[in-house]
Amino acid sequence: MEICSLLPSGTEILYALGLGDQIVGVTDLCEYPAEVSEKPIVCRSRIDVDNLSSQEVEAMMRRILEAGESPYELDGEWISSNSPDVVLTQDLCYFCEVDAKTVGRTVEQMPMPPEVVVLNPRTLKEIFDSIVQIGEICGARQQAIDLVADLEGRVKRLEATLAIAEEKPRVFSLEGVNPLVIGGHWIPDMLLRAGGDLDMFQPGCPATRLSWEQVVNYAPQKLFVDLCSSGLGRQKAEIPWLAGQENWVTLPAVQSGEVYLIDHVYFSVPGPRIVTGLEILAQLTHPSLFDGLIPSDTVLKLDASAARSASADEVAECFVPWPN
Repeated sequence: MEICSLLPSGTEILYALGLGDQIVGVTDLCEYPAEVSEKPIVCRSRIDVDNLSSQEVEAMMRRILEAGESPYELDGEWISSNSPDVVLTQDLCYFCEVDAKTVGRTVEQMPMPPEVVVLNPRTLKEIFDSIVQIGEICGARQQAIDLVADLEGRVKRLEATLAIAEEKPRVFSLEGVNPLVIGGHWIPDMLLRAGGDLDMFQPGCPATRLSWEQVVNYAPQKLFVDLCSSGLGRQKAEIPWLAGQENWVTLPAVQSGEVYLIDHVYFSVPGPRIVTGLEILAQLTHPSLFDGLIPSDTVLKLDASAARSASADEVAECFVPWPN
């Protein structure tokens, strides 16, 4: 079977199921595991998020959409010529990956169109269901069942430990800055399962823009910044904007140093590593109950004492590796 994966989560799932050798095409956003770099890229983003600020990305995206264009360049000629058996795509976020409508228009004219599998998970359980769905379609049903059993086992072990937690701190997560965005979908589910108190957004809700005033009024005790499509370097570059907002210093999370920058790959890609993201959140939310769950070079924590005397532009340098 030949499979074209047009989303990073699909690619990650396929490799986790031992189907990497059947992948014949990917997107330029598919970066995990490392072996995927050897695969042909058949879809590219028109927006270089690595070299643009969030504000610049927002402006470019608006121009593209207002022109009635797609933010992705899909190589329809390649798909027609290579005729893969299965194409994995999504219908969740037009910004994150090429969407199902674009793929549908590309394959509908083919003499023998491939099976287009549309993934649209909105909770942790639905992410696990999508793994089984891919396994069944791609001939790896038992591998998928075994993988999900392992992932569910890790979740249950977390929940068993969290059962003894005496309190749940108020938590908040930002997946976009300037404009402010909460990721929605599985993110609230993760925050709640990690032992946090969150009543502003429910599991499965859509990604939502919000005002800074809403964040201030919510007064989070722990603030997680895991900007979509952003590693730690890009997230540090966005922090001055946050630190420059009115009442930033009054947030309980800022005063106590409970502000964390986290590599987005454990949150914005709904594949097996989402459970690692859950484990990261659990340790950050309840550090007295967990240890050793955070991969190296994944989290930066605000040094509250250094931040008190820093200007907004200097706050980014007040984040230190965690755990150190």
